Amino acid sequence: MIVNRGKAPTAQETFMQMAQAAGLRGRLLITIGLLILVRLGIYLPIPGIERAVFAQSVQDNAVIRFLDIFSGGGLSALGIFALGILPYINASIIMQLLTAALPSLERLQKDEGEAGRRKISQITRYVAVGWAVLQSFGIAIFVSSIPGAALHPGPWFVAEIVLGLTAGSMVVMWISELITERGVGNGASLLIFLSIVAYLPASVGQTIALAESGGNIGGIVILVAVFLAMIVGIVFVQEGTRRIPIVSARRQVGRKLYREQTSYLPLRLNQGGVMPIIFASAVLILPSTLAQFTRNELVARFASYVSPAGPTPWLYVTFYLLLILFFSYFYSSLVVNPVDMSQNLKKMGASIPGIRPGKATSDYLERVLNRLTFLGAIFLGLVAIIPTAVESATKVTTFQGLGATSLLILVGVAIDTSKQIQTYVISQRYEGMVKQ
Repeated sequence: MIVNRGKAPTAQETFMQMAQAAGLRGRLLITIGLLILVRLGIYLPIPGIERAVFAQSVQDNAVIRFLDIFSGGGLSALGIFALGILPYINASIIMQLLTAALPSLERLQKDEGEAGRRKISQITRYVAVGWAVLQSFGIAIFVSSIPGAALHPGPWFVAEIVLGLTAGSMVVMWISELITERGVGNGASLLIFLSIVAYLPASVGQTIALAESGGNIGGIVILVAVFLAMIVGIVFVQEGTRRIPIVSARRQVGRKLYREQTSYLPLRLNQGGVMPIIFASAVLILPSTLAQFTRNELVARFASYVSPAGPTPWLYVTFYLLLILFFSYFYSSLVVNPVDMSQNLKKMGASIPGIRPGKATSDYLERVLNRLTFLGAIFLGLVAIIPTAVESATKVTTFQGLGATSLLILVGVAIDTSKQIQTYVISQRYEGMVKQ
């Protein structure tokens, strides 16, 4: 096979390696097999539930519809894997927040290397178990409150639901770690990716049926064009970086003198990825959740005001944009620490041209990060609002399940997985050069 040495692998080379290289082919087959297993588990029913009654009662439930995006319709179907990877994702977010807040966890992550990271991973699993139990208990109580949904309501029914959903969630978590270790890509991200892609056939089918019936062809064309434009924009922003030049000092090792080296420090335009939108959506869905459980008139009225379908959609948009801006800065501060970056550059004998080492460097990096975060937050806000606004204007709701969060996850996971496959192809290329 002819390869381009020193260049990124072409599509032909990548597909050839996927078909011929035993290692990459085995990883792909393991990944595909485990993903199929997770999808089958969603449709294995939990005993004691009248699923048709439950599905009909939650058809217009905003909370269930939002969580269904990340479980591939598992909550509406109430199968063994209904919770999916959600408890593990929530536990990971909680651990990230606690690591930034608690010095003991921060030292464990920074100072103890791989052993410390393994301990944090183990703690994350325990938190995921607790979160799964809590979510399962809430679902069991919710199902019990629907007339006819529970065949034999009572304490034993609640215990069955909690045990079944928690065990299913732990199996999904184990499968995600297997994919990360022995497959291709990040297991948790691929499972969310799969759940979102599961909505595509139904959405495309509904859109085609609407077009064949001759209804609102112009609106369909506009909506599809906007979604394609958003995907292209997301790719550019996800890959967008600000390269800050770095000069390494001249150094001598033995008798050999190394000259100054110039490199760069890449700072991503969107540091938080999809997390700010997920946090903002979770906060906005909270009033509706509280209104359903408390049956309080004041809470229900407030929930209607901050709902996109409520009497004040402008208030919903304002809250959404402000929350995205806040969480963008919050998550950026967790991911990147300018003071640590400045200290690391100083230890390596590197500096930014024209900027003195130490506090001046950290202040400069903080200013750059603030500007990048603001631009990234504005883009996230546009991505979050534009699809919903276009759907409302065109009256085409066939893509209602695929919002801003879904688009960002789809594009981000696809880019990361393709990069990992390309990295494997490049490693295979250099192994072939060594053997020659």
